[in-house]
Amino acid sequence: MSFKNYWYVVAEAKQISAKKPFRAELLGEWLVLFRNDEGSITAMRDRCLHRSVKLSEGRIENGQLRCMYHGWLYNKDAQVVNIPSEGSGVPKGPCRKAPRFHVREVDGLVFVCLAETPTLAEPFRSSHYAGKGWATVRLVNRFKNNVTNCVENFVDVPHTTFVHPKIFRDPEGHLVRLEMERKDGSVKVVYQNEKHKLGLFSWFLNPKNETYEHIDSFHQPNVTAVEYHFGSSKHFYITSQSIPITDTETLVYTDLTYSFGLFTPLARYFVRKLGQAVIDQDLVILKNQMETIQKYPDAFQNSPVDLMHVWIESIRDAIEAGKDPRDLPEKQHAIEIRI
Repeated sequence: MSFKNYWYVVAEAKQISAKKPFRAELLGEWLVLFRNDEGSITAMRDRCLHRSVKLSEGRIENGQLRCMYHGWLYNKDAQVVNIPSEGSGVPKGPCRKAPRFHVREVDGLVFVCLAETPTLAEPFRSSHYAGKGWATVRLVNRFKNNVTNCVENFVDVPHTTFVHPKIFRDPEGHLVRLEMERKDGSVKVVYQNEKHKLGLFSWFLNPKNETYEHIDSFHQPNVTAVEYHFGSSKHFYITSQSIPITDTETLVYTDLTYSFGLFTPLARYFVRKLGQAVIDQDLVILKNQMETIQKYPDAFQNSPVDLMHVWIESIRDAIEAGKDPRDLPEKQHAIEIRI
């Protein structure tokens, strides 16, 4: 097992067409994607077998991919089906087939698995996406940091009062109990007695400053999910898919999915605006962190609240070592912190 055995988002479905190849990069692998003659998506290595040029700079002909250099033509199975210099017939000689990868098209996203056998049967899906009474705003951002530091940031509550004051969460010093669990390759934290003012949205989401339900979770190897439930009528989910481009660059697809009753259709502009404002601040702090790590690659020093991060790292370390993180022993822990 390795990180290549998992599903990763490489594009939005609307970006893949039957008119022009789409180039992506994942875990150091160059990919080219296109809609084939069946309307489904083919994902293959972005390298022509003939003279090693990028197939993504070629063209699509009737659902097949033509190389720009000598015209070799690849079908939906990444098989060479025409070599112009040999005429119009089936190419002679050995079978020529480029590396092709598993593809899933789910909820408007295109997922790719680079390994022969995916660890998980299907990709992780955002809760309530396209559900009745729900709406989703999708944001895409490129972070100058690695996946581990990104996912830890996305489920890190203490930083929000310093990096996102007024916009996301105000510092109030409330005592909050955290129920934490590591199980089956996931980490889950349930916040008890939380009733912070949530920045600019407080007047709407929690006008009476009552306690609300808040759950953070991490799912192997790269997904975070944050849930807020305000009574029975207002719900807000943040699902982030962190895609490893290089060791210092991560592409993040963030789904902001919400249900605000009658106000759901009207909230899209404000959800997008405030959501991107929070992400813009995280882009700055995570770039700062990576620059400092590259200068001083010392180990982190943790406080008790960082146990969730330690467990996330244990899951990703297990995958890095070729092990199945679902085999790690189950753990539970509870602490109280002030936020």
